[in-house]
Amino acid sequence: MASVDDIKQPVEQPRIGHTRVEDALAIIIGTLMVSFGVVMLRQVGALTGGTAGMAFLAHYVTQISFGTAFFIINLPFYYLSFRRMGLQFTLKTFAAVALVSVFSDLHPMFVHFDHLQPFYATLFANVIMGIGFIVLFRHKASLGGVNILALYLQDKYGIRAGKLQMGVDCCIVLASLFVVSYEMLIASVLGAVIVNLIIAMNHRPGRYSV
Repeated sequence: MASVDDIKQPVEQPRIGHTRVEDALAIIIGTLMVSFGVVMLRQVGALTGGTAGMAFLAHYVTQISFGTAFFIINLPFYYLSFRRMGLQFTLKTFAAVALVSVFSDLHPMFVHFDHLQPFYATLFANVIMGIGFIVLFRHKASLGGVNILALYLQDKYGIRAGKLQMGVDCCIVLASLFVVSYEMLIASVLGAVIVNLIIAMNHRPGRYSV
């Protein structure tokens, strides 16, 4: 009979970090997905949560472009990012925010939607954005604002990033009651729930080794 010592223990695999090229490609892919979701939301007059939701509100009220508003709103959060998350995270986040700002204004030059069913488009756009967020998070980047705060609290206190963002995002979406239609408000709230459920299920503390 085999003793306890004879039982083979699982061999711990060495951690393989991401290279700079992999990080760069991931940031490009993640921001392309998020910005494409932004274009779909803008097309149907919906919005989402976080700093992106704030940028949508600014866009709908003042007609300033989403990309410009998104970039400006994120500026105050870089200090917290640098102090709490480090220089590398801050630089990646700055690059991601800048790319979403640029891509969201570039997509309409190449893609035109003749028809989008508003409710479906809002929900599907948030699915795309949620996947884009996960790509960015896995490569130690974010899209600023609430993302920075959520990731910091998750790393520091174990608070699930998705749950925190869901609460904040729902508050931002509800604040848009006088900006969007009731149908789009309901769709936007459901979209905020979807994107944050995707984050909550796929970005938990300790789930990944790298």
